[in-house]
Amino acid sequence: MVTAEFRFYGETIMAYTVKKVEVWAGDILNRPGTLARVLESLSNAGAQLEFMIARRVNPDTSRVFLAPLKGTKQQRAAADVGVVRAAGLHALRIDGPDRPGLGAHITRALADKGINIRGASAASLGKKLVVYLAFETPEAVTQAASVLRKAL
Repeated sequence: MVTAEFRFYGETIMAYTVKKVEVWAGDILNRPGTLARVLESLSNAGAQLEFMIARRVNPDTSRVFLAPLKGTKQQRAAADVGVVRAAGLHALRIDGPDRPGLGAHITRALADKGINIRGASAASLGKKLVVYLAFETPEAVTQAASVLRKAL
């Protein structure tokens, strides 16, 4: 985990945290209640999700992506509902203050270093921004974290 802070006369005016995260994924039936059952199972195991995306793959199947899952109990509950570590998906979580153009700044910094983003998700709530970026390899995640520490 890397935190970048900017100080102005000793006062922190911006701070961004960049950390590697493990994403979990699973294909589920595209039916009412299926996603609710997955989330209920994880909640009953003590999971407090920070990230969840569910998308339709075809008329019968949806794919769900989740993070984080911690400990054996949560991971066992995930396996019971068909959710596993997302193979080949390596991710970073960036959080900090939102500001206009931040997404463009982040993606340009990575592009200028030749780092390809496999997937991206971002949300802003009030003045806070959380971004998840996915990459093809663990090396790309490490390189992206270094680039973003400097860029932010």
